Amino acid sequence: MEDKQLDSEDVDMKDDSAPQKPIAIKKVGAGGDVEMEDGKASGNDGDDKKDEAKEDPIIVAINEIKDNFTLLERAVTLFDARFTLRVLRTISSLRRRLTPEILAKVIKETYPAEHPSVRRLEAVIKYDGAMEVESTEVTSKEGASGNVLPEVDIYIHLLAQIYLLDQKSLEEGAKFSTELVETIHLLNRRTLDSLAAKVYFYYARFHELLPSPTITSIRPQLLASLRTATLRKDIDTQATLITLLLRNYLLTSHITQADHLVSKTVFPESAANNLIARYQYYLGRIRAIQLDYTAAHNELVGAIRKAPQTAAAAGFVQAANKLNIIVELLMGDIPERSIFREPRLEKALHAYFLLVQAVRIGELDAFFDTLNTHAETFKKDGTYSLILRLRQNVIKTGIRMMSLSYSKISLRDICVRLRLDSEESAEYIVAKAIRDGVIEATLNHEKGYMQSKELLDVYATQEPQEAFHERIMFCMSLHNDSVKAMRFPMNQHRLELKNAQEARERERELAKEIQDGEIDDDDAGGEFEGL
Repeated sequence: MEDKQLDSEDVDMKDDSAPQKPIAIKKVGAGGDVEMEDGKASGNDGDDKKDEAKEDPIIVAINEIKDNFTLLERAVTLFDARFTLRVLRTISSLRRRLTPEILAKVIKETYPAEHPSVRRLEAVIKYDGAMEVESTEVTSKEGASGNVLPEVDIYIHLLAQIYLLDQKSLEEGAKFSTELVETIHLLNRRTLDSLAAKVYFYYARFHELLPSPTITSIRPQLLASLRTATLRKDIDTQATLITLLLRNYLLTSHITQADHLVSKTVFPESAANNLIARYQYYLGRIRAIQLDYTAAHNELVGAIRKAPQTAAAAGFVQAANKLNIIVELLMGDIPERSIFREPRLEKALHAYFLLVQAVRIGELDAFFDTLNTHAETFKKDGTYSLILRLRQNVIKTGIRMMSLSYSKISLRDICVRLRLDSEESAEYIVAKAIRDGVIEATLNHEKGYMQSKELLDVYATQEPQEAFHERIMFCMSLHNDSVKAMRFPMNQHRLELKNAQEARERERELAKEIQDGEIDDDDAGGEFEGL
């Protein structure tokens, strides 16, 4: 019987890596014989339902939003902003899947029916079946108890805000954002800082896309929020508001007000890299307009280095490089050719490449041809007014090329080659180039010619020392920025001070006990008696 039973229970051995079908065992007869049946049909319906539930984009998006609720709860409980940053990083992928149905289900399953945010959010998303949505099995703890965390509430409002921006509902979005900003302004919670910074960003974006008078109307609110964030030491919101105000002033060409804001405020050094890069870009544009090209160049180089090297930040990198190229030309330098060969910059910088070629050669005709051909591109980039200043640089470059090519050249020839109005203008420009150190030459006013000096040894001048000093300053600045960017455990120094203080107290107690005679020499020696 045992052999027969073993024979009836033998099964084929298959590879474990191959997917196995569920087996249903069915007894037949009194002898204990079993019949092996394929259980695929019995379990197929349940598997299909699970696959459909997993593949449903609406359910996936809702579950992802609810997972973010859990992260926000942990951020509040542990007082750790890293969980909030993880939530914000999911917005870029989540915003492409936002629909009125998803938002309506999240609202219904999160808020109690009498919550004041329900009516406002449902009025914004305009979902016809908002009152008929079916609840899923998972509900948040706050929704069940009737209390919703402010962080969860602001996060749902932020999703609605982004949805309105993607739907181009600018006027409704501006009104909704204004109410949301007023709500955030009254809340004083450090766990809301990162979310509040995002809300302010989209608040300014809505008003920026509306017609002209609207962009200036938000300045009082931004300034008031900046003052409040500074008093509360809200680093994220403070850095975001400073960049938004600078952008607001630059869009309306209020350069003086932007410069006053920079001089009256201190940008937080511990802000995120993307905010620092944006602040340095705006500061570089202000300094370039104010003719401080050296400071503008340093700020723009810092902005380009701190900018994210991802496809999402390609537009910012292109704008910063365009402005930096013009600033370098105004400084009398020629940008490196490798900049124009980068894949993500090559097409965007084509007009600027032609401009650099005209300036490098010193031909006014090529310069004005490029300027007239690509005038719309330069105006769109906001660099047209700066490019108009390059005329004098083109003339200086032309004079320098002629001083290197000719040991002696008449002012009449210079006037003809540079398309100048008269010989007096050529004489004035050559004299100014000699005074500025652009060329090494002498000017003969009576005979009307320019005499070039012999080329001196460059190492006998101050140029190598200046270049070496510039490199040292760059290395020191890079070192300082690296030290500032290092992260250390929070309050670790306090723990070390506490441990040191406890050790000193134990030493005092031990010394006092030895003096009082409570501890003999054997006890004090311990394991070091033999030493």
